[in-house]
Amino acid sequence: MVKVKRALLSVSDKTQIVELGRGLAKHGVELLSTGGTARVLKEAGLAVKDVAEVTGFPEMMDGRVKTLHPKIHGGLLALRGNPEHMRQLTEQEIAPIDMVVVNLYPFAKTVARPDVSLEEAIENIDIGGPSMIRSASKNYLSVAVVVKPARYAALLGEMDASGGQIGDDTLKALAVEAFDHTAEYDAAIHRFLQSRLIPQDAVFPDVIRFTFHKQQALRYGENPHQQAAFYRQVLNTAGASEASVSSAKQLHGKELSFNNIIDIQAALEPVKDFTEPAACIIKHTNPCGLAVGKDITEAFNKALAADAVSAFGGIVGLNRPCTAGIVDAMKDIFMECIIAPGFEPEALESLQNRKNIRLLETGLPGKNGKGLQSWQEMDLKRVTGGLLLQDWDRGMAAEGDLKVVTRRKPTEAEMLDLLFAWKVCKHVKSNAILLAKEGVTVGVGPGQTNRVGAAEIAVRMAGPKAKGSVLASDAFFPFRDGIDAAAKAGVTAVIQPGGSVKDEEVIAAANEHQIAMVFTGMRHFKH
Repeated sequence: MVKVKRALLSVSDKTQIVELGRGLAKHGVELLSTGGTARVLKEAGLAVKDVAEVTGFPEMMDGRVKTLHPKIHGGLLALRGNPEHMRQLTEQEIAPIDMVVVNLYPFAKTVARPDVSLEEAIENIDIGGPSMIRSASKNYLSVAVVVKPARYAALLGEMDASGGQIGDDTLKALAVEAFDHTAEYDAAIHRFLQSRLIPQDAVFPDVIRFTFHKQQALRYGENPHQQAAFYRQVLNTAGASEASVSSAKQLHGKELSFNNIIDIQAALEPVKDFTEPAACIIKHTNPCGLAVGKDITEAFNKALAADAVSAFGGIVGLNRPCTAGIVDAMKDIFMECIIAPGFEPEALESLQNRKNIRLLETGLPGKNGKGLQSWQEMDLKRVTGGLLLQDWDRGMAAEGDLKVVTRRKPTEAEMLDLLFAWKVCKHVKSNAILLAKEGVTVGVGPGQTNRVGAAEIAVRMAGPKAKGSVLASDAFFPFRDGIDAAAKAGVTAVIQPGGSVKDEEVIAAANEHQIAMVFTGMRHFKH
C-alpha cells in the first residue's frame, strides 16, 4: 500500500493529464514535472515544481538530459523499509517520489512514416522516461508507475476510496504493465535500427524479436479442450498495406473462433492473387470452389456451383465488395463467414438479419505483396522449442515462364485455365491436384500422401466436369500414373513444376494421351 504524497508527471501523450493532475492535487499530492507537461499543468492553474528546481540543473542538450539525476532516481529507488536507504535520503536532502506518470516519445509512430530519417528516429529514442519507469518499477511496492492514460480514472477512483492510497495488487499490475511498455519500446527501436544499420542482405538476423498484442480471447482452440487467444503483430510500419484477417473489422456475427480465423485467412489469400473479380469458398483451409468472373457476383455463383455440397458451412473470400446478388445466391445455404473489401448497403442489411454468419470488412482490395519481405512480415511456423521463418509463398509463374514439354501445345483457352489453376493450386494442401475449366475449379484433391491418390480424388470430385478440364499439380509427378488417371477422366492439359527423375516417362505418357503439358520450374508445397 502506498500513500501518494509526491508525484512526477512527464508525458509525451498528454491525454487526460490535466484531469489526473487535478485529481492528485485534490489529495494534497505535490506535483513535479518537466518541459511541456509542466507548462500544460501550470496553464490549467495547478501548482507544479519543475524538476530543474529539484535537481539544481536545467534541462540540457535540447532536452536530452532532464531527469537523469540522483535526486530523482534516489527518490524512486530508495527502499522505504530500509533504514540505511532512508538515512541516505535525509543526508542528501532527497525527498521520496511515490508516483511516476510517464509515457514515452512516440518512437513507433515516428518510424512508421515512410519518409522518416535516421536522425529524426534517433531523437525520438527516449532515455530519461524508460530510466524513470524502470527505477519506479523495480521499487513497485513503494512507487506507483503509470504508463497509460487509460489507467488515470481508475487510479483516482482508488485514491478517492482509500484516502489517497494505492493498494498492492494495483502496484503489482502497474509494474508489470510498465516493464511490458519498455520492453515493447526497446523492441521497436531494435527492429528499426536493425533494418537501418545492418546491411539489407541480412534477411534473417541472428536475433529476432516479435511483439504481438492480444486482440481477443477465444472460446477454445482447434478443439474444445484446447485454450486459445488471437494476437495481432506490432510492426514498425504505418499499418496494414494489404487486406488481412488481423486488421479486418467485424461488422456482424458471433465472436470468431480459432478455426474461423485460420479458415478466413485461407479464404482471403487466394483471391488476393487475382486482379479480376475472384471468389473463394473454403472448407478446412482448402478451396472447394474458386472462380473468376466478369463481376464478383458471377465469380461467386461459379465458385458455389463448383462444389455446392462442400460449400455448406464454408468461409467465403472476395476481392470485391459483397453484393446483393451474392446474398441472394446463398439464401438457401449456410455460410460461416464472409470476408470482403466491403459490403454494399443492401447486402449488409440482408446479411445482418442472419444470426449465425460472421461478416468481416478488410477495407482494402489487398493484392498480395511481391519481392523481398522483411523478416518481421514473414511466415512463422512453430515447432516444439523452435521457430521456422520463411518468405510467404508469393511466387507465381507467368505465361512467359512456362516451358511446353509435349508435342501438343496448349490452346489459348487451355493456357488461360492452366495459369488460373496454377494460382489456385498453391493454396491447396500438398500433395495437391486441382482441376479447372473456364476460370472455375471443378475438382480439388488436397493433402494426400501420394500424388496419384490426389489426382483420383480431384477427378472423382469433378465427375463429368473433368472432361475438357486442365490439371495443376503443386509438385512434380514422380510416375506416369497420375497422368494416366487424368487422361482417363478427360483432362486435356497439365501444368506442373517438372524436375522429377521420371520426367521423360511422364512426358511420354502425356504425348501418348495427346495431353499438352507445361513445366513451371517452381513448386508450391503447402504443409
